[in-house]
Amino acid sequence: MAEEKAKNRKERRAEAKESGKPVEPPTKTPKMKMAQPDRSRPSKKTLLDVYDEKKELLEQGQPFDKKYEDGLPRGESGNILEAGLGDGEPIGPLGDAIFWAVCLTMFHFTLDVLVFNQYAQDIVWPAIIKRSATILPILFLVIYIMRSETAKKLEWGRQILFFVMGTAAGCYLIQAGNKYDYFFVMKQAPPLGTFWVFSVIEMNLYFGVASVLIDLVFLWVNDFSVF
Repeated sequence: MAEEKAKNRKERRAEAKESGKPVEPPTKTPKMKMAQPDRSRPSKKTLLDVYDEKKELLEQGQPFDKKYEDGLPRGESGNILEAGLGDGEPIGPLGDAIFWAVCLTMFHFTLDVLVFNQYAQDIVWPAIIKRSATILPILFLVIYIMRSETAKKLEWGRQILFFVMGTAAGCYLIQAGNKYDYFFVMKQAPPLGTFWVFSVIEMNLYFGVASVLIDLVFLWVNDFSVF
């Protein structure tokens, strides 16, 4: 006898309407076919089987293949992932230059607006937008040159250059904000602040910390204020 196919509520109502018999009321015991679970051994290798095979290696502290000892990032298939490995970087100096130029231009734009607010001046949006549009290609060119392969070969010289120029820009910005008139600060603070931040970003940790500390010492020795 063929097994009766289970029907949903809509099908049962349609069948009852055709036959003229009322739909059977629900029962507490569902009409389910009872059967024992399949206790046969799995046909494929299980995790326990894999563990038993690798148990000896695990006890020796060598659970992985020696090809993974090179420390290179790999995918699930074991292939080496090239992203971020020097020549295989997905964006390269050009992508870096575009990304950082846009970010720093936005930072320059924000500083420009903040300086206007600092001196309670009406914000002149066309002038701010024009200055931001002017500095964008300059930032792009500088970043592209400083992140090129040639520049990276001279890493120590690059770090020293950013350290000297970044520290000088920070000190000059602090002095300008405390001694010069508001018109000078409004003109010079955004580009100086942008270059200062960019220089610190490009430095390694030790040069960056040293540069910021020198600027703070300059602020403290001259009894300047940051506000």
